[in-house]
Amino acid sequence: MHKVLGEFRDVIPAELPKRLLLRREVDHAIELESMAKPPALSPYRMAPQELGDLRRQLKELLDADYLHPFKSPYGAPVLFQKKHDGFLCLCIDHWGLNKITVKNRYPIPRIDHLFDQLRDTRYLQSLI
Repeated sequence: MHKVLGEFRDVIPAELPKRLLLRREVDHAIELESMAKPPALSPYRMAPQELGDLRRQLKELLDADYLHPFKSPYGAPVLFQKKHDGFLCLCIDHWGLNKITVKNRYPIPRIDHLFDQLRDTRYLQSLI
């Protein structure tokens, strides 16, 4: 178990449960700017230790069914950020995709307005 997670053992399990994610009927779609091509960048160079760690992390995620193989025109390089305790944290560089994604701008609801809507509510029911 990662050292930082040690103090949170009561709420974070040592291993993630299998099949945590649900398969959805509708896939997530990313709207691109007109005439933009999906980025498929070549991978960054990695040291042998990073490459081994990438293989290990991908195998763990595939075995736990968090990732599944698919064909996509998108591609983003990965890199590692070394943490203060030596742990390598996997980071995905979505900069190229973010640059050509249509920006949807909606105002964020104010929390006091949301609480006002719930002011006289006595019971809440989950729809899930």
